Amino acid sequence: MKTFFCRLLPPRASFPADITPEEMLLMQQHAQYWRGWMEHGRVVAFGPVADPRGSYGIGILEVEDDAELQRFIANDPVILAGRGFSYEAHPMPRGAVHRPFATA
Repeated sequence: MKTFFCRLLPPRASFPADITPEEMLLMQQHAQYWRGWMEHGRVVAFGPVADPRGSYGIGILEVEDDAELQRFIANDPVILAGRGFSYEAHPMPRGAVHRPFATA
């Protein structure tokens, strides 16, 4: 398994202060998507970061390979919607997962 640090970048600097109803629904779908992967032991942690320089989301994800990472990102509802969200994903080559969170 490979571990990645993922950062979800919002569509604009003022997000989420000016979130639209459509974006709110997308964010709910996005959270459900990540929760589903968490329930299958593939997501260690995820959530919003209230950085004073601008909010974003983070997640730590375990995947089999780079292709699975790309599929995961491509199938996130916020990406599928084409509303300006994007991801940065960085490998954690020496990442360690706390035993209760490790996949079987």
